[in-house]
Amino acid sequence: MKQIILGTAGHIDHGKTSLIKAMTGIDTDRLKEEKERGITIELGFASLDLPGGRLLGIVDVPGHEKFIKNMVAGATGIDIVVMIIAADEGVMPQTREHMEICMLLGVRHGLVAMTKIDLVDEEWLELALEDIRDFSRGTFLEDSSILPVSSVTGQGIPELITALDEIAGDIPPRPPSGLFRLPIDRVFTMKGFGTVITGTLVSGKVTVGDTIMVYPSGITSKVRGIQVHNQSADSAEAGMRTAINFQGLDKAAVQRGEVLSSPGALISSYMVDLSFHYLPSNKKPLKNRTLVRMHTGTSEVLGHLILLEQEELPPGHTALAQIRLYLPVAIVKDDRFVIRSYSPIRTIGGGQVLNPTPQKHKRLKPDIISGLQHLTDEDPENVITYHIQQAGYNGVSFSHLKIMSNLGGKQLDTILQHLLSQRTILQTDKENRIYIHQTTFETLQQKSAKYLAKYHETNPLKAGMPKEELRSKFPRLSNSKLFNLVLNQMIKSKQIVQEENTVRLESHRVSLGVDQADVRRKILNAYQEGGLQPPYFREFTKTLDADPKRTKEVLMHLVEEGQIVKTKEDLYFHARAVDELKNRLVEFLKSHGEITTPQFKEMTGVSRKYVIPLIEYFDSKNVTLRVGDSRKLRRG
Repeated sequence: MKQIILGTAGHIDHGKTSLIKAMTGIDTDRLKEEKERGITIELGFASLDLPGGRLLGIVDVPGHEKFIKNMVAGATGIDIVVMIIAADEGVMPQTREHMEICMLLGVRHGLVAMTKIDLVDEEWLELALEDIRDFSRGTFLEDSSILPVSSVTGQGIPELITALDEIAGDIPPRPPSGLFRLPIDRVFTMKGFGTVITGTLVSGKVTVGDTIMVYPSGITSKVRGIQVHNQSADSAEAGMRTAINFQGLDKAAVQRGEVLSSPGALISSYMVDLSFHYLPSNKKPLKNRTLVRMHTGTSEVLGHLILLEQEELPPGHTALAQIRLYLPVAIVKDDRFVIRSYSPIRTIGGGQVLNPTPQKHKRLKPDIISGLQHLTDEDPENVITYHIQQAGYNGVSFSHLKIMSNLGGKQLDTILQHLLSQRTILQTDKENRIYIHQTTFETLQQKSAKYLAKYHETNPLKAGMPKEELRSKFPRLSNSKLFNLVLNQMIKSKQIVQEENTVRLESHRVSLGVDQADVRRKILNAYQEGGLQPPYFREFTKTLDADPKRTKEVLMHLVEEGQIVKTKEDLYFHARAVDELKNRLVEFLKSHGEITTPQFKEMTGVSRKYVIPLIEYFDSKNVTLRVGDSRKLRRG
């Protein structure tokens, strides 16, 4: 059954609650204080079966100026608004403010119910009708019906229900979305059931047994039961007034303004990028950094409104802005919001969310303004491309793109597949579905080549740059899969060569200068002559007429070539001497099974200062295995 949500709007004491009771038989004023004072304070709820077979969920909102924040919470997710105007008073201040709020929230369907017609004569009724027509001009209700009704006599009630049935038939289906979201407007406990949360399900679906997270608090719980309009159900879908009973959830841990969704589906943020419309009814320009109240979903949060394009905004104008909030919110792109002044409190504007999780922006920056204008683009492919490009090295996940684009999973997947086929983007992590822009990938390759070229210039005798050292040049690169993808692509295109744990440009070759070649020859001669009693390198460099740093570079080049073996800091051997000793050691162990340190010392014929580094070197190379005070041949 198609579910439609109707919301009332209008000035205090214009008969909103009475009209709902006349239509449905339900009194939506449930609080003792509401009964005593005769005014609606909190949101009230009812339902009505329309003649066409549709179920109409009704949200009754307060009309008093002190409870406008409750009205805004109730207006979230409504499809139809009934603007209620009493015939004996006509258009009043809260009538106008409620109309502004409905327009800011994007409500596009509704009608006007002129109540209390039993209190006025025909002449006054005509004056009231003319007043309402003037008020509706230029609004979404300009061409809508104005239906005279009386909740006392019942006059006009059947006609009102018929008119609502016709409007409900014209309401388009809600856009498909796999993202379950329910802004919380009530939290209470029921004996035998525990904590119950209610709200209008704005998108997606929830089923008994689902695990749900409360945002932004992060509390999780399992759905124990669901009711839709006081009827038990196995699931609820977008457009339904829904009550959900949770297992083991403390009422005090949840409050109005928070949002129910799937674990990990939303991201809480202290900043939001906006397209903000400043109402023409404002008396003076809005200054940058004004402290305001942001209403989105069912939440009200204080924050500073940052004007990104100008110092102040004239009434009636629309601008790009960023709001920096005192508390985080969990919303998605295109969510509607209302902005009210801090003090005195009144509605001053609103609009649509452009980016629900932005970075902090600098003001008056053409590139930032241009980028945000991309997010006002109606082409979702442009929006997705922009976000992936802005994400840089870290990329952006599929789940995050759902929030930033407000697209259903299938539509988003289709767009991403098209961008992949066009090589506009790349997928760097198939498991987590993370994407980066092709230009970001190319920049990584260019920077990698630049870092390697600089390394080769600084270290001409080294065969290549350690792979991890190259990765450290990209501190913002948290994804190792992306780094490996960049290297593999550069290897495939023959830009670089990887040798064990080092990488080099394909064009790089180690070449020694004349003086370095002379040092190389002297080092090899000295260590070949030294055999198993070579000079300590620090002492050896003193005998050379060469820069110690350059001499060390030549030595390390010989180590990388495998001609010199390092056993410990400052002690090196010629590789041929070590290989010959290794062969003798292996033969001894094969014959005798084990060797002690004194026996090894006798085999080498050198002092202990050489013996210990050599035998420990063979341990480290898995030739020998220390067992107590002896060494055995390591298997394999």
